[in-house]
Amino acid sequence: MGQASSNPQSDDPGSGRGHLAGLAGLIRAHAPYDGHFPLRLPGLEVVRASKPNQERIHGIVRPALCVVAQGAKTIFLGDETLAYDASRMLVFSVDMPVSGQVTQASPAEPFLCLKVELDPARIADLVLKVHPGGLPQAQKHLAIFAAPAEPGIIHAAVRLVELMAQAEDAELIAPLVVDEILIRLLRSPIGGRVAQIGREDSRLQRVAQAVSWVRANYDHPLDVERLAAMVHMSASNFHQQFKAVTSMSPLQFQKVLRLHEARRLMLARMMDAGSACRQVGYLSASQFSREYGRFFGSAPTKDISRLREIGMAEAGAEI
Repeated sequence: MGQASSNPQSDDPGSGRGHLAGLAGLIRAHAPYDGHFPLRLPGLEVVRASKPNQERIHGIVRPALCVVAQGAKTIFLGDETLAYDASRMLVFSVDMPVSGQVTQASPAEPFLCLKVELDPARIADLVLKVHPGGLPQAQKHLAIFAAPAEPGIIHAAVRLVELMAQAEDAELIAPLVVDEILIRLLRSPIGGRVAQIGREDSRLQRVAQAVSWVRANYDHPLDVERLAAMVHMSASNFHQQFKAVTSMSPLQFQKVLRLHEARRLMLARMMDAGSACRQVGYLSASQFSREYGRFFGSAPTKDISRLREIGMAEAGAEI
């Protein structure tokens, strides 16, 4: 008899490799070309990219689970870098401005990914069933984290996308499979961190509330002490917890949001740099230009001109 394969994604049905191939085929059917494609059930989408990104794509992400069937991608958050592929699933736990870069893809073997939005209320309900005796301790709090892709979750992802073929199945049965995926996540080694998404009193959710406020008021001056009081934390503790979750200080976070929005305004609304600068709350045009160039790699006018040359659709791609 031949020696058993040591590859964690061997052809053993329990290993997940067969399910990954099936998931890749299903995603291809729903994503016939590059882009993001919503499925029948709200909160589900599939992503396809047939070539690596030459530069980082910037955008805002919502809480979601990403399951890759093929290819690889890297996400950048502040000073943190997380790579994920078919062997590693990724979780976003808070609305965040991030950048991403597909690192492994080709026309023959494109990057293929299923994204499942994470509903805090549903997670909160399931936590009571999965961990009735109390939550496992979450040792880390960064809003983005990766974990080994579990065969059970991959198998459920295959069944979930299969259900998208029929509207009635998508409406009635698919939510049950989403619950299965959430339960498997909560029972996994990262279950403690996923559970924080559904806890209103968790540090993660307090920071998430602050993030929502900053997102809605990014163009106003930021009073960190007032923001800390809004989420019932001391200013020093709030600053510490905010950075632990977002990898940025509150002021850095606001700056990134302003720069993202300024870039969007110049691309989508054809605004000039001066108008975009004022619209997002900058008082100094020179400071705006300096910070924009440091963040995106070139001055606003030059950057927008280059993005229009390569195509607005690509420049405005989702993460």
